This record gives sequence, structure tokens and C-alpha cells, in this order.
Amino acid sequence: MTDLLFREDAYRRECDARVVAIAPDGGIVLDRTVLYAQGGGQPGDGGRIVRADGTVVPVANTVYAADKATVVHVPGEGASAPSVGEAVRVELDWDRRLPRMRVHTALHLLSVVLPYPVTGGSIGDGEGRLDFDLQDSGLDKQDLTAKLQALVDRDAAVTERWITDAELDANPGLVKTMSVKPPRGSGRVRLVAIEGIDLQPCGGTHVRRTGEIGAVAVTEIEKKGKQNRRVRIRLG
Repeated sequence: MTDLLFREDAYRRECDARVVAIAPDGGIVLDRTVLYAQGGGQPGDGGRIVRADGTVVPVANTVYAADKATVVHVPGEGASAPSVGEAVRVELDWDRRLPRMRVHTALHLLSVVLPYPVTGGSIGDGEGRLDFDLQDSGLDKQDLTAKLQALVDRDAAVTERWITDAELDANPGLVKTMSVKPPRGSGRVRLVAIEGIDLQPCGGTHVRRTGEIGAVAVTEIEKKGKQNRRVRIRLG
């Protein structure tokens, strides 16, 4: 298993690591990483792997292997792979990550503004969306924006804690998403709490306080079926 340092500290930008395997397609497997692996609607991080001699291996994407426990760093085209057992330094592309952290946290708040089952979602660079299981109920972009921004402006603390799989099974109401399930398999599940506002399982990366999201707006409400509404947001 890869030690997922981003789950303990989403603001950590680099770490020392060791190469444990090179996948047949050239993907680099490390014993630990600060790069978020694609999942839950959030894209994988980019960055770079720096070898002991200073050679830089660009990381174009970060994904999970088939076992869902090992993280594979996808090198940029033409990059030379390090050797198994080699000590390296992993550096995060912070400018790419931070907007996604802000959007991801804003989407948690959107699920509070619209307290309906979530059927899907995605996070982009400075924008994102959630799909809700609800009929047309006269949703208004300006009204939703005002409610969402009010939660952002509370500057509430965002923290994480862990519960067991059994505790989650005993509290199924914590799971808001119908299509994306929280990461499981290790015997414990990570909860993300927004103080006084929200609590739900999530393996993604978030800002430390809602105030860090800044200005945000609901930009579009789309009908995606009889009982499915897609709500898009964008950072200001």
C-alpha cells in the first residue's frame, strides 16, 4: 500500500519517498506520496519526482492501481523512469491543486444548501458540479449563490477524523452520494467535518477553513432527467 500523506495534510507540498515498482506502462509506484490520486470526482494531481542526481521526472497524473491501495504516478511523455529502490523527492504542483481543494470544499457546502441525494459530481480547475436527485423546484441561481456564499463567509473550520467501517454502517445517513461511495477496505473511513455545517465521509482534499474558498457562484442549473438536476459552480 502507498502511504497517502495528502489525507493527513492536504497542504503538504513535498515528501521523500522510495520507488517500489515500475508498472509495465511506465507508471511509478512509490512507498508514499503527497500527490492526490484521481477518485471521487476529483482529478489526480500533477507534480514532479526529483531523483538524487537532480534529474526531474514530470508527473502528468496520479491514479490508483487496480488494487485501489497502490498509487501510480504517470510520468510525462518521454520522461526517464527512476530505478526500483531509488530514493526520490516528490513535489506537488500546488497551483493546480489549490483551486481543486477550494472547489471540493465548496461542493460540500452546496450539498448543504441543497439537501438532496447526490447522484454524481466532478471537480475541475476553479469549477465543479453536483447532480441532485430532485424534481424541478424552481431553483434560482442568485438565491443559491447567496446561500452558498453565506456558508463560505462563516469561515468555519474544516477538519478530518476517522471512524471504523462498522461505525459508518451504523450511520448510513452520513453518506450523501448515491453513485460515489467513500473509500473503504482499510477498516476505517475518513470523515470531513465543516464546523457547525456538514459532516460526511470523503477521501478528497479540502481547505482548512471555508473562508479560503473565497467568492463562489452558481453558474448553471441543468435538467438531466425527470428527477436529476445538475448544479454548476465556479470560483470568483
